[in-house]
Amino acid sequence: MLLEEIAEICPDVALKSKPGQVLFSGELADAYKVCIWSRLANRVLVKLAEGEVNTADDVYKVTDQANWPTHFGVDDTFMVDFTGTNQSINNTQFGGLRVKDAIVDQFSTFFDVRPSVSKVSPDIRIQARMWRSILGVYIDLTGQSLHQRHYRSKTGIAPVKEHLACAMLIRSGWPKNMQSPLIDPMCGSGTIAIEAAMMATNIAPGLKRESWGFDAWKQHDKASWDNLIQDAEQARQTHNGIIWANDIESSIISVARENAESAGVVDLIKFTQQDACTLPSADLPSGYIVSNPPYGERLSETTQLIPIFQKWGSWLKQEFKTWHLSLLTSDRDLLRQMKLAAKKDYKLMNGKLECLLVNFELDEKNCQVRENKTVNNDFSNRLSKNLVKTNKWLKNQNTNCYRIYDADLPEYNVAVDRYADYLVVQEYSAPKDVPEHKAKRRVQEVMMALPQVTGINSNKIILKVREQQKGTNQYQKVSERKETVEVFENGAKFQVNLYDYLDTGLFIDHRVTRQLFQQKSKSKDVLNLFAYTGSFSVHAALGGAKSVTTVDMSNTYIDWAKENFKINKLTGAYEFIQADCLTWLNRHNGKYDLMFIDPPSFSNSKRMEGTWDVQRDHIALLTDALTCLNPGGEILFSNNLRQFKLDEAALVALGLNIEDISKQTLPEDFQRNPKIHHCWSLVKQ
Repeated sequence: MLLEEIAEICPDVALKSKPGQVLFSGELADAYKVCIWSRLANRVLVKLAEGEVNTADDVYKVTDQANWPTHFGVDDTFMVDFTGTNQSINNTQFGGLRVKDAIVDQFSTFFDVRPSVSKVSPDIRIQARMWRSILGVYIDLTGQSLHQRHYRSKTGIAPVKEHLACAMLIRSGWPKNMQSPLIDPMCGSGTIAIEAAMMATNIAPGLKRESWGFDAWKQHDKASWDNLIQDAEQARQTHNGIIWANDIESSIISVARENAESAGVVDLIKFTQQDACTLPSADLPSGYIVSNPPYGERLSETTQLIPIFQKWGSWLKQEFKTWHLSLLTSDRDLLRQMKLAAKKDYKLMNGKLECLLVNFELDEKNCQVRENKTVNNDFSNRLSKNLVKTNKWLKNQNTNCYRIYDADLPEYNVAVDRYADYLVVQEYSAPKDVPEHKAKRRVQEVMMALPQVTGINSNKIILKVREQQKGTNQYQKVSERKETVEVFENGAKFQVNLYDYLDTGLFIDHRVTRQLFQQKSKSKDVLNLFAYTGSFSVHAALGGAKSVTTVDMSNTYIDWAKENFKINKLTGAYEFIQADCLTWLNRHNGKYDLMFIDPPSFSNSKRMEGTWDVQRDHIALLTDALTCLNPGGEILFSNNLRQFKLDEAALVALGLNIEDISKQTLPEDFQRNPKIHHCWSLVKQ
């Protein structure tokens, strides 16, 4: 593609291509033309030296072939970009250093002064490219990459680069039919539409650039350059075709419009804000749809997009018959959800991400509506059976938060929890012997089956990838949506956040434990240590506790606990303390009748004094707790370390009666995973 473009820009030069490069010999004016007119190139380099490299000294010798003082002055700054390695140069930094040494040594020899290296806005940029045993050393005429057209003041999410947008347009076929309508229905920052408008009006992409890599180059021919710029400014044409940029977000459309105005093409583009899945063709004649739709870099993002692509595919078949469709994606499976047969695809790089541009013809055959098949696999069958059992069990429960699937089938290694009208899917890390693509496909099957089997809309199904977490890692943010949902459990209400953290704010495996704690709380002074969002504190207060003290290290969770009290309309002797629980307990002299202590398995938080390991440190913790426990008082001690062993002998020596209540605190919906938590009743004699 680049070879063809340069042949059109410079028809009189001989060209040949290498991977990622087009080589040509010509006049300096030819290089200038490529700088001004290429929509696809990244850099234009002028070769100054070339030679074979078998040792590190050869890099120096090849670089020394060039007469560097004839290219820039001793007062100019420069930098070296070195790419490629071979057996003798296996480190690009070392290779770049040898190139730099050869250059500064020449200046030192001639002038007894050496130019300075600058990695920020150097006057001269030198490129050293190693290809097998051959090293080429070049002056970079462009300075910054040519894809930077300098009209994008802002970008949307995952913007497509300008030269990639041009490649997409060329591969779509639209530049050969520029009077045909062009639509980007998911335009983001508007790059595709803007580049199309610049193509259609013959605006040279290099015109807006104010600085070039040759500005300080001694062999720069300013007169020739100025003439070429003048020619380019006079080459602009009119265009009467339709170029349409649409996005679902009004704020993004504002960014796209601003960028188009900066590029000088805002009057050539129609901007609209609408869902692409309902965007009408406006009775336009057949044209081209070229877009970079979202394709999700994380599995959770990808699975959320499946129903969108299904819906979009159906809409395109209905509304855009006979149109050409070109879509960029890094996930071919997503495009398969559209039920369209591809005509051709091209490999393109979006930054470092390998993508496909897939071309479709929305002809009569492709526009036949194919219903999405009902998902019928082992997972959907097992889930259906689970729901029958769950619905019977739920009749005797008072909650809308429960587990409906718990890795019942090894090949579908997920847990599915229901919170009111939402589902949270937790994908456990696949075993190493399961290929990544197979694990991804199975999770996609889960996400496609859930709406059909449960009746819950796909936009209320949240996927999270769960790995073994230590300490407070399980509470770290994974999103910033800040959306909460109110749920209920045994007379209590809670705010849960299903998006922003791996955990939701309510550990539903402790449902029975909380109910037990509530029953034990009446007229007692209660302490909830490592309280998280205060769910046990809420149940204690609802159970008639005389006082409730809630302690957690996180301000966020203390505030969350207060909010949980507020929605339950609880007021009274309730204290909320943000502190390192271990330090606070060690120094505390209050007295309590009932405690709930559920520490993390491990923590090395910066807010703590030292590290915490529940197996190593639980006796020290419980010893401190015992000093704050009234005679006859009780501690419910819990943790979720699967291999945890309670040091019963040490606790008996402390004067505690021990009862393992793990089984009786395990809810019906967690029976498949009995080690999800351990729980003991510890009573002070």
